[in-house]
Amino acid sequence: MLRAGLSELTAFVAIAEQRSFRAAARVLGVSPSALSHSMRGLEARLGVRLFNRTTRSVALTEAGAQLLRRAGPAIADLEDAVNEVASARNRPSGSIRISASESAARPIIREVLPDFLAACPDIHVEFVVDTRLVDIVADGFDAGIRVLEDVPRDMIAVRFGPDMRFAAVASPDYLSRHPAPKAPHDLAQHRCIRFRFESGALYRWDLEHRGKTASIDVDGPMTLGNLNLMVEAALAGIGIAWVTEHHVVAHLASGELVHLLPEWSPSFPGLCLYYPANRHPPTALRLFAQAVRDWASTR
Repeated sequence: MLRAGLSELTAFVAIAEQRSFRAAARVLGVSPSALSHSMRGLEARLGVRLFNRTTRSVALTEAGAQLLRRAGPAIADLEDAVNEVASARNRPSGSIRISASESAARPIIREVLPDFLAACPDIHVEFVVDTRLVDIVADGFDAGIRVLEDVPRDMIAVRFGPDMRFAAVASPDYLSRHPAPKAPHDLAQHRCIRFRFESGALYRWDLEHRGKTASIDVDGPMTLGNLNLMVEAALAGIGIAWVTEHHVVAHLASGELVHLLPEWSPSFPGLCLYYPANRHPPTALRLFAQAVRDWASTR
C-alpha cells in the first residue's frame, strides 16, 4: 500500500496554495531545494506528476488537483485540532480567512472586530475583498460573507444584516436633462450606470412591484465594478445607478440624489457570515461566529 507522510502532504498543500516552491518554503521554514526533493520523492512513489513546473510558475496537474481536494481539508482539520488543543491550554489562537465584498466586510470591521480582537489578541483575521461568488472551500477560505439568498445550502449561515433594498437613483442635474422614468421599461431610454462582476457578468436590474417583476438589461455610458464608485457617478450626473439603498440613504436625505421608481425597489434578506456545516469549525472561527451572533442579537 502506498503511503505518504504528513510532512510531504503538508508540503504539497503549501505549494499548491502558494503556487510557488519558494513561497511555500518560506511558509514552512525549509529550503526550496528540500521542498523540491520531497515532492519528487512523493511523485515517484505515487507514479504521477502533481505539478507542472516552469521557471516562472507552478500549476497543479489533474492528479494534483484531485489530491488537493482530499488532502487540503484533511491537513486543515489536523492543523485546527492542534490549534484547538493549544488554545484550550493557553489563549485562543489561529487565523480566520474570509471572502467578502468591501461593503459586506465594513460593518463587521467597524462593529465586531474591535472588541473581538481585544478579547482574542492571538487570533488573526484576514479579509480578501472580492465581488465574485467564490467557492470558499475550494479557494481555501474559512468563511465568507454574502446576502442570505446566495449562500450555498450546505453552509451554516449567521445572519447579521437587515433586509436590503435596491434603489434606482439619479442626481437632480441628470433629471433636469432627462425626464424621470415612470415605469421599468422607460429605463431602456436612459443613460444607466452598469455593474460588472469580476467574473465578467453584467448585473441585470431586477425590479418588483406587487407580484409583478421586470428584469431590465440597461445600457449607458459607464460600467463599474464598485458600488461606491457607482454612487459617485450618479452624484456627478452621469446617469442612473442601481445600488443598495444603504449606500445612498444620506444622499437621498440631502437631496443630492433622487429615488426613482421607489415602488419597484425589491428587498431581500441581508448579509450573513457563513461557513461549512460538514466540518467542525476551529476554535478561532467558532468564537468569531459567536461574536457576530452576539452583535446581531443586539441590533
